[in-house]
Amino acid sequence: MAKKINLNFMVVIAVSIFLSVFFTTVVSYRFFQKEVFAELSSFAEIMEDLQLMERMEHEGVVNPQEELRITWIAKDGSVLYDSYSGNNSLDNHKGRPEVVQAMQNGQGTSIRKSQTMEQNIFFYAKRAEDGTILRIAKQAGSIWNVYRNTLPITLLIAVLSFLISVWIARQLTKAFVSPIEQMASDMEHLENVSTYKELMPFIELIRSRHEEALQNGKIRQEFTANVSHELKTPLTAISGYAELIANGMASKKEGRHFAEEIHRNAQRLLALINDILQLSELDDSSDYMGSFESVDVYEIAVRCIEMLQPVADKHGVTLSLKGTPLVIQANRGLMEELFYNLCDNAIRYNREGGHVWVTVTDKLIVQDDGIGISPKYQKRVFERFFRVDKSRSRKTGGTGLGLAIVKHIAEVHGAAVSLDSDIGIGTTVHVEFSDMH
Repeated sequence: MAKKINLNFMVVIAVSIFLSVFFTTVVSYRFFQKEVFAELSSFAEIMEDLQLMERMEHEGVVNPQEELRITWIAKDGSVLYDSYSGNNSLDNHKGRPEVVQAMQNGQGTSIRKSQTMEQNIFFYAKRAEDGTILRIAKQAGSIWNVYRNTLPITLLIAVLSFLISVWIARQLTKAFVSPIEQMASDMEHLENVSTYKELMPFIELIRSRHEEALQNGKIRQEFTANVSHELKTPLTAISGYAELIANGMASKKEGRHFAEEIHRNAQRLLALINDILQLSELDDSSDYMGSFESVDVYEIAVRCIEMLQPVADKHGVTLSLKGTPLVIQANRGLMEELFYNLCDNAIRYNREGGHVWVTVTDKLIVQDDGIGISPKYQKRVFERFFRVDKSRSRKTGGTGLGLAIVKHIAEVHGAAVSLDSDIGIGTTVHVEFSDMH
């Protein structure tokens, strides 16, 4: 990562230096051109002030500076005088760009390359009061000459700039990458990473995701261990009883009892597998979002009470329902599962002669006057395979997954589940739905 960032920095630096040198040279040459034309314009004005054109007309000669060339052009474009070539050896200059401009606008400029391509000739032309054209020319270095002449110092500055910039880029890259490398090498102690404030939200996000991943890993590990244990218990019982019957070691009366135990453990095993599959499906809540529909919670409660009435009668528990219609957007099957698990728990962990009250208003309330739950266990009852009384759970056929399924179903529907309980008084579970019609 650091190498790639450094390489990108170097490319950007090299391109930036090249463009800077190029445009600086171009701009400098533009200023150079303006200076040359300004010099030629000044010389032309001086010639007019000193009446040098009259000398050319009478004496036929003017000796300017060596690098300057003076040409006097008539209205028709013929050359009246040229300081390099005399009077009659030059062709008509009427079509020269600077002359055309001067005739039209009073003054004109142009640049033409010399035959060697090493020099540029700068022409400045000015129209005199009598209509003739005074043209001043000067040879000056081309832009390539400027490049060539400034190349050594330019290269030196460019190399120094590049080296300094690369060093700065390396320091910046190190400062940027170092905290990330620290995080990658020691995810357990992210609080010790020294970094800049802009990276703190990123570190906090990584820390929370890391802790969440560790917690999920721990939960999965515990879940796998619990599943193995819970499956092993009924399978061991089934295998043991079946072996006794197969070996003829059970009397007719005992065989009947063993068969009942095999059936009971098989039912428990089936219920456990169904609950595990249900939890696995609930782990991906997006699978259910497309199956939401308008569901009347009170209508589901009525059917649930009717279905569980035989179970309540068997345990000597009285079921009652009251409330009003409550329509929400939900998955009907999951809502039925939620009702069933809450009411089934209230019946199983009740006492003979106890009561279960189901109330539907703007929320669902399932209340019982059963054995209750100790305050120290109330936060854990929604964990997978957690049982307050393991012996009672196995005796009543509980899998330890009922309330975990309730919690997951509530999360799928954006509902909130809360529990209040007192030992010997009973338990009340509230389910508040956020999406109601």
